[in-house]
Amino acid sequence: MSHSENHRAHRIGWLRAAVLGANDGIVSTASLIVGVAAAESSQSNVLVAGIAGLVAGAMSMAAGEYVSVSSQSDTEQADIARERQELAEDDVNEHAELAAIYVSRGLEPDLAKQVAVQLMKKDALGAHARDELGISDTLIARPVQAAFASAGSFAVGAALPLLLVVVVPASVLLWTVSMSSLLFLAVLGALAARAGGSPVLKSAWRVTFWGALAMGLTAGVGKLFGVVV
Repeated sequence: MSHSENHRAHRIGWLRAAVLGANDGIVSTASLIVGVAAAESSQSNVLVAGIAGLVAGAMSMAAGEYVSVSSQSDTEQADIARERQELAEDDVNEHAELAAIYVSRGLEPDLAKQVAVQLMKKDALGAHARDELGISDTLIARPVQAAFASAGSFAVGAALPLLLVVVVPASVLLWTVSMSSLLFLAVLGALAARAGGSPVLKSAWRVTFWGALAMGLTAGVGKLFGVVV
C-alpha cells in the first residue's frame, strides 16, 4: 500500500522570510502613514513618507536578511569543512561517533554500528552533517533566496496601505488605513498558517494584535508631537 505524506518543513526558509517581510511591510508602512496622518500632514506628504518607507524598508529587509542568513551559512560551511577534515584524518572514530548518536536515539549498539557503516559507505559527510550537525538540504541557509523573499514580500505588504493613500480622501485616511491594514494582517496570518500547516486563527490573531499595537503607538506619537504642515 502506498503512503504519501505532505510535510511542510521544506518551506521554512522562504516562508519565514516572506511572512516576516510582508508583515513588516504592512505594519511599518501603515504605522508610518498613520503617524504622519495623525500629525495632520497633507495627503501628498503622507504619500511621500509612505513611498520612502517602502523603499527604505525593502532594502533594509533584504540587506538584514542577507547578512543574517549569510552568517548562518558561514557557520554551517565551517562546521562541514571541519567534519570533512575529521573524516579524512580519523575515519574509525567518526564511525564510532555516528554509531553512538544512533544508540542515543534508541538503536541497539550492533544495529547502530551497521547503520553507521551503511550510511557512511554511501555518503559519510552527508550522514555526519545531518545526524551530528543537524544540517540538511531542507533546512540549509540560503542567503540570496531569503533576501529576495524578504524584500519582495515587504514591498508587496507596504504597497497595500500605500495604495489607500492614493484612493482614499484625507478626511478618512487615518481610520481607513488602520482598519484595512489590520484586515491585511489577519489575511496574511491566515495564509501563512495554511502554508505552514499551523492553526489559522492563532496566527491571524497574533499578527493582528501586534500590528494594532504598533499603529496605535505610532498614531499616539504623531498626535503628541505632530505639527500642521
